[in-house]
Amino acid sequence: MTTSPPPLTRDISSLTLIDYKEAFNQFDTSSKGSITTNSLGDALAACGAKVPGFKVRDIQESYTEGVITFDDFCKILNQVRSKNTFKETIKPIELKKKVNVNKGSEKSSEWTTHSYAEEEKLAFVDWINFRLAKDELLLKLGSIPISEEGEALFAALRDGIIMNKLVNDSVEDTVDERALNLPSESGNLSIFKIQENQTLALNSCVAIGCNVVNIGAEDLINGKAHLCLGLLWQVIRIGLMAKITLKDCPGLRALLDEFETLEQLLAMSPEEILCRWVNYQLNKVGCKRVVKNFTHDIKDSEVYAHLLVAVCPEDKGPIGLDPLNIQDLTKRAEMVLDNAEMIDARSFVRAHDIVNGNQKLNLAFVANLFNMYPAMDAVEGFEIIEETREEKTMRNWMNSCGATPRVKYIYEDLKDGLAIIQLFDKIQKGCVNWKKVNTPPFKALGGAMKQIENCNYAIDLGHNLGFVLVGIDGKNLHDGDKLTLGLVWQMMRHYTLAMLTHDGKIMKDNEIIKWCNDKLAEKGKTSSFSSFKDSSLGNSRTIVDLIDAISPGYINYDLVTAAGTDDEKFLNARYAITMARKIGARIFALPEDITEVNPKMIMTVFACLMSVGFAKDQQKK
Repeated sequence: MTTSPPPLTRDISSLTLIDYKEAFNQFDTSSKGSITTNSLGDALAACGAKVPGFKVRDIQESYTEGVITFDDFCKILNQVRSKNTFKETIKPIELKKKVNVNKGSEKSSEWTTHSYAEEEKLAFVDWINFRLAKDELLLKLGSIPISEEGEALFAALRDGIIMNKLVNDSVEDTVDERALNLPSESGNLSIFKIQENQTLALNSCVAIGCNVVNIGAEDLINGKAHLCLGLLWQVIRIGLMAKITLKDCPGLRALLDEFETLEQLLAMSPEEILCRWVNYQLNKVGCKRVVKNFTHDIKDSEVYAHLLVAVCPEDKGPIGLDPLNIQDLTKRAEMVLDNAEMIDARSFVRAHDIVNGNQKLNLAFVANLFNMYPAMDAVEGFEIIEETREEKTMRNWMNSCGATPRVKYIYEDLKDGLAIIQLFDKIQKGCVNWKKVNTPPFKALGGAMKQIENCNYAIDLGHNLGFVLVGIDGKNLHDGDKLTLGLVWQMMRHYTLAMLTHDGKIMKDNEIIKWCNDKLAEKGKTSSFSSFKDSSLGNSRTIVDLIDAISPGYINYDLVTAAGTDDEKFLNARYAITMARKIGARIFALPEDITEVNPKMIMTVFACLMSVGFAKDQQKK
């Protein structure tokens, strides 16, 4: 088993910044300037900080990206040193000039602070206004543009329409917008219709991989600022990072070192890829700076000044380095942003966000710049490894469950077994004996064996839950074998079916099919199916009828096509999935899963609908 480094012998109150950094570096195994949330407890212990495990977990859950920067680590330790330690959860807080405070949701954890950064609100308002500026519906409703003043953003999010639109902006075709409830001609939309829109938005956010914890429709309706902004950031981030792939930019291959593989590139975090991209561009224009983070390394704007020169297209330039002649860093940053505006890339950051090193907003700024102007030549002679639809679905499910750090590429990110073990603990509470789990840092000598031990333990957990794992062991997981997907699928299946327990037993497929057919017959529907492989399911009619049977009157049958063509089948499937989410089902299946009659994913659709049906029947009693 791995052991934590011995704690510092001095009292924590006497430690210096150098001591903090020394302890932090022991767990920054990739030299990225951050540690994983899983390493936090050990890193605190290495500083002599005695923090109860449940409080460490509270802190970990507030870092939804799964990583903690050195600045955040210092803030955590400083709070540990204070007399009022842990009266509120320590959250990722950038260096801010202005912080607004909201009362927050009564449902939120007692450890949660209810503050938000004004600069983040302004950045998100700018982004929404930019991305949705031409949306005809929002223009007609007067929802766009959103004012930067006061609480206008949270008021604009109240009816759920903008949040659903943003989900589609990040991941196309997630929401069938025909399913949205719209205001009447008098501008009225009942609270029940608003709640349906927000339920759809939340379930759609989950489907694209957002970790939605302690957020309900009421929180969005009531404009709980910290929750609204947290969810907005997840949705926006997913959209920004979606195209940082080999498929969309084959030139990324040039960022690899000589002995690195494409699989390693796929497993890199977007932050790491963007740092490499920035350094690649800096090298092109002869700048010797090296970026390792989007906090300290960009504060003086020198990196951004050279980066804009490197990526500026000929028809929009030239852009010069004049800002570097200005000594005042705020004025210099403003001039750099003026240059960014010349190429329509002034998004997310303002001058003080650069000078203060706001990690979140600077990451977004660079990601948007990459998406607009990657400025990389294609690299020939290599095969692009493209994520399959099934892999994408499983990855979104894992991330929605709160896997930390976030899973980017299944076969690489699960190699140490930790994410899988985390997920086992989420799908079957209490099943993990954490004393058996090896935690980072994994040393070069013997580290692989510790990871394989974790993977073997993950397989044991699967056997304990009755999974069929013939021919797969821990080494298969550690080697990134395709068999990994089989384990993840069974975990997702268990998670889905765990919602359907009767007398402590998880329901079987035939019981789900019987319940669905009985419900259809009970409500006078003529559709039915014999198995999850039934070819008739490809037109989505049975799913649509079941939704209407569970929630009568929800389906607009005028929108259901005859499914005579592939396009019509897709429209039906997208509508069916959207309406299922609207009535409360957390569905990860994609429209193609239905049109192609993928039995595994179709099973999850019916299981989730059955769970909603159970809940509604229970409410009637």
